[in-house]
Amino acid sequence: MSTQHVLLGLLAGGPRHGYELKRAHDERLPRARPLAFGQVYATLARLHRDGLVAPAGPTRDGGPDRTAYTLTDDGRAALDAWLATVEPPMPYVASTLFAKVVVALLVADADQARAYLIAQRRAHTARLRELTAVKTAPGAHLDEVVAADFAIAHLDADLRWLHTTLDRVADWHREVHS
Repeated sequence: MSTQHVLLGLLAGGPRHGYELKRAHDERLPRARPLAFGQVYATLARLHRDGLVAPAGPTRDGGPDRTAYTLTDDGRAALDAWLATVEPPMPYVASTLFAKVVVALLVADADQARAYLIAQRRAHTARLRELTAVKTAPGAHLDEVVAADFAIAHLDADLRWLHTTLDRVADWHREVHS
């Protein structure tokens, strides 16, 4: 995820200060890694330096003075270019899950590798249930539902892979150790 582009997108709705951007990020991207306030302010400083945002003036809102920022024309162009760029599918399998299974087959016996796969399947299934509860909760916000759907789709793919790999453990182990 490009933090700078997400912040540009949040600023497209109008001027905001760093605290509001952090809150909006955490609200609109509920399953993403939360942003630290320092990360928000450091990113705003870079965006300002690069001419993509400009100070819109201080706001008080009953608290300390805060500088609100607004999107510049260059910032809007950068945001539009980012939104028009298709994300390429991952070229490599970079999953820790995949790496652990391969290493387990290299250093452990088939039963240990199978036990790891079963434990991992259990953990994935538990997380799938948690996310299903989130998206089906009464009054669930669409942001939460869409984020849960995304995570569920990935967990479902992992679970299918775990299932087929469990069926192949003995053969794979023999092949690795022959």
